[in-house]
Amino acid sequence: MFSSFRLASAGFVVSRSFSQCLAIRLYSQVMATVKPAVVFVLGGPGAGKGTQCARIVEEFGFVHLSAGDLLRAERASGSPDGDLIENCITSGSIVPVAITVRLLKKAMDTNSTKKFLIDGFPRNEDNFEGWVKDVGDSVDTRFCLFFECPEELCVERAMSRGKSSGRSDDNPEVFKLRYQTYIKSTMPIVRRFESKNMLRSVSGVPSPDEVYVEVRKLFVDL
Repeated sequence: MFSSFRLASAGFVVSRSFSQCLAIRLYSQVMATVKPAVVFVLGGPGAGKGTQCARIVEEFGFVHLSAGDLLRAERASGSPDGDLIENCITSGSIVPVAITVRLLKKAMDTNSTKKFLIDGFPRNEDNFEGWVKDVGDSVDTRFCLFFECPEELCVERAMSRGKSSGRSDDNPEVFKLRYQTYIKSTMPIVRRFESKNMLRSVSGVPSPDEVYVEVRKLFVDL
């Protein structure tokens, strides 16, 4: 009956195993009340978002959620939304926000980590408003990390990636459509974050190592 306790001169002392269980339970209760931290990551196709996100994950323990990767996985799963997603991807247009937010929320809810990089989202005003409506204050949005990169370099990188990626959107025709969508629909969102003092811009032009020197400065004290 008293196997989890031992008698000490100061009274009853909880055994180490019991203390550990109690600490774990208390930690779990505290963490359940902590809002997940979110950093949005935006930039043109080929700006280097994925490369830099991988480095942030390795050093700072964030979970990288690529909206594009989640959508491609959903398409490949045989989802009823698969054809719609494929049509959007190959036409360079934006997938309906309800689908993207549902996939992001599912990925966040099934992960115990409380720090997320959300890459390639929000891509337009509809994305932004949909996120605010469905997620809103349930997360702690820290800032938007934006990679500035000229179109010519983005094209070069995306076409080089296309040689091995197998992605249906890594070709010149679709890239042109994607970039037009980025300028028309995503840049206003970038400016919106800037107006709220929530934009952190980094040049994506230098080498990945040089870019990361600047990126990590934003996360050291986060």
